[in-house]
Amino acid sequence: MEFKDVVVKRRSTRRYTGQKVEREKLESAMKLALLAPSSKNTRSTRLMAVTNLDKVHALAKLRDWGSDLLQGAGAAIVVMGDEEASPMWQTNASIMATVLQLALVNEGLASCWVHVGDYLTLKDVPDSQRSEEYVKSVLNISEGYRVWCVIGIGYADYTPKPLPDYEGPERILFDE
Repeated sequence: MEFKDVVVKRRSTRRYTGQKVEREKLESAMKLALLAPSSKNTRSTRLMAVTNLDKVHALAKLRDWGSDLLQGAGAAIVVMGDEEASPMWQTNASIMATVLQLALVNEGLASCWVHVGDYLTLKDVPDSQRSEEYVKSVLNISEGYRVWCVIGIGYADYTPKPLPDYEGPERILFDE
């Protein structure tokens, strides 16, 4: 697939067929994502593929809003950063998550990013557990790694509408 086609085809997909995602496709996409740039080449981002569907579905409860798409996903990849390796771990993780989503399209898969960051599991309950701690309680994540996002992955059960056409000069500027 041409790069332009990958970029155009990438859409946030929130409904999946439930079909299991092949390990080979996940591994291939993750290997490509590991080539993403990072601040001072610190390579501070770590990826964890989650293929156990009970755990993928448990991750759907990392927040009480916006994470329910994981309930139907066939796999997930947790994007983490080593904050000791780089103070830019969040930026590095964001870059890698984006490259990962493009690599997943190249594998014929659909995905959607669920931000973890510093959100609460229950947005209207100030003393509820942090989403990151919830994810760590579901998965065996090494000490020292911070969870940035969870990418829900699967085979889309619909074809998303294409993005609107280019919107004009207010989004692309030149200083000539």
